[in-house]
Amino acid sequence: MLLPVLFALGAALSNALATVLQRKAALTVPKSEGLRVGLILDLLRRPVWLVGIVAVITAGVCQAVALATGPITVVQPLFVLELPLALVIAAALLQGRLSRTGWLAVATVVVGLGVVLFAASPAGNRTQVPMTHWVPAVAVCVAAIAALVVAALRRPEGRGRAACFGLATAISYAMTAALMKTSMHTLDDGGITAFFTTWQTYGFALFGVCALFFLENAMQSGPLVASQPALTLGDACVSLALGITVYAEYVRTGWWLVPQLLGAALIAAGVLALSRLPLARALASEEKEQPGEGTAADAGTPAP
Repeated sequence: MLLPVLFALGAALSNALATVLQRKAALTVPKSEGLRVGLILDLLRRPVWLVGIVAVITAGVCQAVALATGPITVVQPLFVLELPLALVIAAALLQGRLSRTGWLAVATVVVGLGVVLFAASPAGNRTQVPMTHWVPAVAVCVAAIAALVVAALRRPEGRGRAACFGLATAISYAMTAALMKTSMHTLDDGGITAFFTTWQTYGFALFGVCALFFLENAMQSGPLVASQPALTLGDACVSLALGITVYAEYVRTGWWLVPQLLGAALIAAGVLALSRLPLARALASEEKEQPGEGTAADAGTPAP
């Protein structure tokens, strides 16, 4: 179990680093009110942006290895650490700092995740999944995503719309991971030809693109405090459900559900607190503070 955990942590760290580096690079290029063709050319001349792209690739490789060697019920929940890691890195690279409140929120997420994983004690690592498992899983997830997108589009810009898009992103990420896991086992068993001829490879690519699209809409629709908890907890919960129903993985039930729920509550509280910090909103490219969501002093950064 050590190998998938290490690679999952590596993926979360790489994703966090990529987020900060790409945001740092974006702050150095000229702003524009509309789409600008030369934006990518400007970014290509920034070494920090190129390092961020390398971090994205590294994260993808680490996640693939983690899913190929361990249960999805272990790998995906570890990605809740991405936001805390991104804020810690941002505090170092963007000349900010985390206050005691910020560090307490980071510790709350870490402790909550530890409690959940210890209480659940996930096990199992099936390599082959029959179509009788895939069909209902894909159908339910696609239907849920469609319903969330419709609900989001019927709402005005704000927290509700951002939360709907955030949850749609979470389901897409979870399906991407579930399909990627089978693709990696196919690559290991049948080689590159089998990898490119199995439908799961194209499935995880499609869900991955959809996840990025929904994420962008979530960020543009409302504050991070609405979309990030839905994204973080949704990804972990849907991945857990897919691991149990599709891959026949095992988690402890009975009275163990009590500490699992306690750990989930700690994660939710920590993520909610972190997403309120101005430093987190800066990473999400939010330009205006939302009323009642904290001040620069709360995050330990100087007020403008």
